[in-house]
Amino acid sequence: MRTAAADPTKMSACELLAGYARRELSPVEVTRAVLARIAADNDKVNAFCLVDEAAALRAASESEARWKAGKPIGLCDGVPATVKELLLARGWPTLRCSRAVEREQAWTEDAPSVALLRAHGAVLLGKTCSPEFGWKGVTDSPLLGITRNPWDLSRTPGGSSGGAAVAAALGMGALHLGTDGGGSIRIPAAFTGIFGLKPSFGRVPVYPPSAFGTTSHVGPMTRTVEDAALMLTVLSGRDARDWLALPRDEFDYRTGLHDGVAGLRVAYSPTLGYAKVDSEMASLVHGAVRRFEELGAHVELVERVIDDPVEIFRKHWYAGAALAVSSIPLSKRAHMDPGLVEIVEAGERLDHMDYMHAVAARGQLGLRMNLFHEHYDLLITPAMPIVPFSATAQVPDAARQANWIDWTPFTYPFNLTHQPAATMPCGLTRRGLPVAMQIVAAVHQDTLVLSAARAFESLQPIPTPPIPLPSVA
Repeated sequence: MRTAAADPTKMSACELLAGYARRELSPVEVTRAVLARIAADNDKVNAFCLVDEAAALRAASESEARWKAGKPIGLCDGVPATVKELLLARGWPTLRCSRAVEREQAWTEDAPSVALLRAHGAVLLGKTCSPEFGWKGVTDSPLLGITRNPWDLSRTPGGSSGGAAVAAALGMGALHLGTDGGGSIRIPAAFTGIFGLKPSFGRVPVYPPSAFGTTSHVGPMTRTVEDAALMLTVLSGRDARDWLALPRDEFDYRTGLHDGVAGLRVAYSPTLGYAKVDSEMASLVHGAVRRFEELGAHVELVERVIDDPVEIFRKHWYAGAALAVSSIPLSKRAHMDPGLVEIVEAGERLDHMDYMHAVAARGQLGLRMNLFHEHYDLLITPAMPIVPFSATAQVPDAARQANWIDWTPFTYPFNLTHQPAATMPCGLTRRGLPVAMQIVAAVHQDTLVLSAARAFESLQPIPTPPIPLPSVA
């Protein structure tokens, strides 16, 4: 095999696979290029907490032999991929980005999503950074330090899948595993200008079960919509360890990807009825939504969709945080993120009937959205109400906001309702920072989200940050 002149770190997974099939690209040389990309800039952005060059090159060599023999395995043989640190990966520690988790354990299991990527021949590069236990919407932790945004190194990439988002934006692999319990795929995808999909709950099997329960999802983070569809096809495989997973339907999520949105009924809600959005971002998202009319969709402005379910979500999230650290001795909390400890203690104080009322209210919210989608195929909102803020801050406005939930009004509602929701980049601010919209469909209608995103991408491709990166100020 020979390596094409094009930079493989800038190529999509689907382009890499086509190159392998034509004998124009080498999995080994592609992997070497990606590892060089990581070596060049990871110190500046802190996307990875672990890079296993030897294992990656060994997997790439095995993939190359299969391609030479005309016998590739699975759907992503030889494609460089990353694993969020919160997910189990055989042979690598999963410390949940915490000093409180013991490193000396037998790390012998893959999470279902990791096992499925491995079974399909992906070249696993290493693990990407997250905040401790994935508890917040920015990416920093006492163990791993601060992860930075490649568009502006002084700013946060968001979280909790911030390392995965940065790796995707910079071409440090083509396929990236993220998790999303309240926006943890969609927030950093919006802040770094990549595509991120939170699938319908149960679409991707999960093990061990998340402490955050049925708000938590695993999904793809990529630089193209087609790559996300390919990745979802891989990730939606069966794993008996997840008793809540949807039945495996053998569906290829690239099917119908180019069907477009002509004739679809699209509700555009600038605030959902309660959010406050930066004016420049609101204008860019409004212009992007108008492009769906160019594509033949029927777009209707809907000012109020729901009341803010923030208190419903807080009760679920705080209780989940308390469960997540329940096995950790109290003596170790001094070494943990103070913000995490604060919500853990709030979760421990939560009255069981208050929690059950939140569960009941969540059911009513899900019903409301089911009925909403009887009238609309898609709902489009801004993905975020603000631009990325300082990488050293926890909130953009400390006078008015206590934690990440206070500045993410568009993401957490759809964790409560189990709906598929994606972040689709739709422009840059005057200062060159990414802006994105969120595309939402009825539960289990993941294909609609993907085809709508692809239709928009066909008019407005996803931008990438300037490379090489400057030094951190």
